[in-house]
Amino acid sequence: MVEISAVVELNVGGQFYTTTMSTLRKFPGSKLAEMFSSSAKVYLDAEGRFFIDRPGTYFSPILDYLRTGHMPTENILEVYHEAQFYEIQPLVKLLEDTPQIFGEQVARKQFLLRVPGYGENLEVLLRLARAEAVGMRTSRVVVCVVRTDEEAAQCGDALNNLEAKKVPVVRFGPWNVGPDIEDLLYCVEKDIKAQGYQVHSQKYFLEKASWTKLQGCFRMFTFTWW
Repeated sequence: MVEISAVVELNVGGQFYTTTMSTLRKFPGSKLAEMFSSSAKVYLDAEGRFFIDRPGTYFSPILDYLRTGHMPTENILEVYHEAQFYEIQPLVKLLEDTPQIFGEQVARKQFLLRVPGYGENLEVLLRLARAEAVGMRTSRVVVCVVRTDEEAAQCGDALNNLEAKKVPVVRFGPWNVGPDIEDLLYCVEKDIKAQGYQVHSQKYFLEKASWTKLQGCFRMFTFTWW
């Protein structure tokens, strides 16, 4: 294996870097350090450079952090994912304190953990949207969001009515504490778009006057396929 003081050439996803082995091994418990340990299997490109099959663009700020201790200021989310991959825990912890990562990975994630079956319901919503899309440019799914057990009970008749009419509908909640219905609807739309779907939502109007007070719980999600 290369001596710890040696200068080494790297090819990270097609981008080239020059550094020292000691820099790469700065954090002994990291996956990056393990890649360059004496027992690790190494990969070389045609020019003899150490090859790492990861996005090269985001390796630059990671290498700068290893050299100087300076925290990245751009592409925070992408660098965070790479720091997680390389298991550079001090950098991961620093990035988790930034507004971008704290908001997404801590605040929003903790909220969604309070919503029973959020991930499963999101998958049901997408399956229904795809099923309704056969031969159609758009498909629509009604989403019912209830924050409290009381709202869930109040929406029961309206949900049964929609299901009897074979209207595709998915219910999220209740979660009882924390953010409100609009926050959950924002998360649903954000997570759908993050998977590459074209979608927008609007209010869904229930047909019975007695259900007027429930209008805020129902939203129509429209998917555009082509």
